[in-house]
Amino acid sequence: MSKLPLNQILKGDCIELMNSLPEKSVDMIFADPPYNMQLAGELHRPDNSLVDAVDDHWDQFDSFQAYDQFTNDWLKAAKRVLKDNGTLWVIGSYHNIFRVGATLQDLGYWMLNDVIWRKTNPMPNFRGTRFTNAHETLIWCSKDKDAKGITFNYDAMKVMNDDVQMRSDWHLPICSGGERLKIDGEKAHTTQKPEALLYRVLMAASKPGDIILDPFFGSGTTGAVAKKLGRRYIGLEREQKYIDVAEKRISRVQRMDKDDLEYTKGKRQEPRVPFGSVVERGLLSAGQTLFDRRKKYKAKVRADGSLVAADLSGSIHKVGAQLQGASTCNGWTFWHFEVEGQPVSIDVLRQQVRSEMN
Repeated sequence: MSKLPLNQILKGDCIELMNSLPEKSVDMIFADPPYNMQLAGELHRPDNSLVDAVDDHWDQFDSFQAYDQFTNDWLKAAKRVLKDNGTLWVIGSYHNIFRVGATLQDLGYWMLNDVIWRKTNPMPNFRGTRFTNAHETLIWCSKDKDAKGITFNYDAMKVMNDDVQMRSDWHLPICSGGERLKIDGEKAHTTQKPEALLYRVLMAASKPGDIILDPFFGSGTTGAVAKKLGRRYIGLEREQKYIDVAEKRISRVQRMDKDDLEYTKGKRQEPRVPFGSVVERGLLSAGQTLFDRRKKYKAKVRADGSLVAADLSGSIHKVGAQLQGASTCNGWTFWHFEVEGQPVSIDVLRQQVRSEMN
């Protein structure tokens, strides 16, 4: 397959389909694989009504060995199609997540976080024989420990959490009420994930325009949220009934406006601006004097963007550090120039250049 099938759902076996996609072609994978629940018999509520549990054929495997082989095969295919700076998210319960985690490590993936999705409204344990299963686990990982340029929108996550660093335990409701898709009064999919969960995952680890692959597309939650957030998606699904549900669902989703898709970025995510760019644009002139806020130190700007102070010369960072006898210095915040008698940080000029670049 030479061209990526963007914003489409492909029908078939996820392993075969992933192996047909171009190598290193997707930015992020979100996977909600079969959990291999191993349910024994029907489950009833105290009033004897039947619980609509996960007993679908696609969740059933003959043995743990068969499940492990399946897990190995799809994770291997996923690694091939993931970009070197891409990341993979996989969600599971106690039935499978530990086996999945071991396979991830065996295949060379590097774990970045495990995230606990604590459900605000979990299904009770009707038999009263165990603790209520009130959480699921997500594993977030890169292709290997040396992966560079991984997307993590730290500052956006912090803003979403009222300016407090976001933790790895997420308190979110399960999919219920009007969000739960139904056909003839029955659940369209037994394991439909809430959009709030995918919203947080995509906001944390992807950017507008990124390609998100979901190899177990189901009812299309990943596609719906990706479309809303200006990401592109590829869905893989073998059950036609789920494809029909997902396509209808996604067709109703409205993408956010471009301006609304902007998110809070940290300084590390902003384009690099060399001080020479400020000089060549004429925002500062060769021969102009810079000084620190207290006007204790002074230096002159040279035509190539270097500074000179007495017998010292070099970059804005190097000269600032040498004058102070310090090992490092952020020259952008250290040096100032004068505007109408007031000191102004040269960082203002860097932001001006960045705005022009954007």
